[in-house]
Amino acid sequence: MTTHHSTVTKVGRPVLTAMVIGSMVGGGVFSLPGGFATTTGVAGALIAWTLAGTGMLMLALCFQNLALRRPELDAGVFIYAKAGFGDYVGFNSAIGYWASGVAGNAFYWVFITATIGAFLPGFGSGGTLLAVAVSTVGVWVFHFLIARGVRDAAVVNRIVTICKLVPILVFVVVLATQFDPEVFRANFLARDELGSLTDQVRNTLIITTFVFIGVEGASVYSRHAQRREDVGAATVLGFLSVLALFALVTMVSYGAFDRSRIAQTREPSMVGLFEGVVGPWGEWFVSAGVVVSVLGAYLAWTLMAAEVMHAPARAEDMPAALGRENDHGTPIGALLATTVGAQVLLGLTLLISDSLNFMLALSTCMVLVPYLLAAAYALKLAVTGETYEHDARHRRRHAVIAVLAVAYAIFLFVAAGPPFLLLSCLVYAPAALLYVRARTERGRRIFTRAELVLFLIICVGAIAGVYTLSTGGIDV
Repeated sequence: MTTHHSTVTKVGRPVLTAMVIGSMVGGGVFSLPGGFATTTGVAGALIAWTLAGTGMLMLALCFQNLALRRPELDAGVFIYAKAGFGDYVGFNSAIGYWASGVAGNAFYWVFITATIGAFLPGFGSGGTLLAVAVSTVGVWVFHFLIARGVRDAAVVNRIVTICKLVPILVFVVVLATQFDPEVFRANFLARDELGSLTDQVRNTLIITTFVFIGVEGASVYSRHAQRREDVGAATVLGFLSVLALFALVTMVSYGAFDRSRIAQTREPSMVGLFEGVVGPWGEWFVSAGVVVSVLGAYLAWTLMAAEVMHAPARAEDMPAALGRENDHGTPIGALLATTVGAQVLLGLTLLISDSLNFMLALSTCMVLVPYLLAAAYALKLAVTGETYEHDARHRRRHAVIAVLAVAYAIFLFVAAGPPFLLLSCLVYAPAALLYVRARTERGRRIFTRAELVLFLIICVGAIAGVYTLSTGGIDV
């Protein structure tokens, strides 16, 4: 059944790197100037980029180390959690990662329709009935496109990656020519109205995390790689390229416009700022870039989310139906689950007041558990010495990297705050039904004692989440 993969989709370092960049450069980059300006000034932005860049680089290096140390674990991010901490923890890592991808996909459609809303008011900010109807058509068109074969989608992803980088690079160059040292200096500190520098950095970090989701893109596709070492190299190269680009986007904006002006610009803020410099054609130019970019990211994320459901099904941790492939070698069961998930969240946007920020926060929170568990597994290997029997000289350095990655992931949990952690329990608790089904299908024991305790803790979190939602403690 899986013979297609060995013959069809072996890819090299450039394609893997394009997948990492394509996964990270989605809709988020186009709202970076406005997102940063509403939470911080130049000083806070520099600190946030430094912290996020270091933390995410440590995570990227953990993925690189794991790809080289455990090359047989080629089923994506969840397999590290399973190898380190057991079947149920691995299952939850897969669910968290998948749910993050689905929430990200819903975000992308809201983002596209909000961009079109600048030209056609019926689309509003992406949460109107017309916007949801158009998004629904888009979701299913992509479903059938991807169902035709992963290879076609990977080629499209490479073309789209190039197309979407052009408007971003043009934006950086044009705004750099407008750089005014006085404006930049005035934007340096924004302490009065935005709270202390610490608050500003904490609030900004959630934005930076969302735009970096996808750094593990090459790991998810590691079984398609021609050479295992390409996975790690593509991860680090893709990450550093994107970090430089994202930081430049925010800094040139601070140098060209007053912070309050940037903060008040309609999302996606890059569109309005570019138009402010070059005139009306700028709005069309960057808006076209937004739509191409987001559709490309949507493609990459749908592939990734489907892969993340498909791999555990092949490893017998998800129901067998999710492991089914069609004649094109596409994981059709997992793809259908992913498409339906995005459709459900799009329906929810009709009930949510700020659907863009809600989807962004939900996507970020759901990915934190898989990130934390992968980093924790890298740390476990370094501490126990497993896989380091003939390579002791790297062990201490890898342990330091893993400690920093774990600390960063925990820090992000704190920054996200309790409400969204309770919301994530609302996803993890009912998802356990899939785990029970998978275990029952194969006649296996469902929970160990420790796993049962974990399941009960998640259920308590879900009940608390429902209560907090109903009493207005979580603002949606």
